[in-house]
Amino acid sequence: MHLAYPAVLAALLFCTGLYGVLARRNAILVLMSVELMLNAVNLNLVAFDVWLRDTLHAGQALTLFTIAVAAAEIGIGLAIVLMVYRNRGTADVDKLRDTAEPADTPRTPNNPSNPSEVTA
Repeated sequence: MHLAYPAVLAALLFCTGLYGVLARRNAILVLMSVELMLNAVNLNLVAFDVWLRDTLHAGQALTLFTIAVAAAEIGIGLAIVLMVYRNRGTADVDKLRDTAEPADTPRTPNNPSNPSEVTA
């Protein structure tokens, strides 16, 4: 098998993921694009491991480590996105630039920063 085929496929996957990270505004789609980029790296690791005929199979071992890290990253990232969506009402990345609450108006039950949070 030629090394060019998986390398070109991995480059296309990585470029698609990079476009998704740079062009998308939804945080969940950005996380999916990061996963696509990690899968492109995994494909390269396995392809080069097979091509070099490594006896230790270091590329495949590193791929398993990358998959474990990606699973943890998507779990924590999705939890953060869901909490931000619950608090802010949007998952738009551009609207989430300022994540700090304003210092001049403290949030208390008597003085909420959002008028829709008033409870009777």
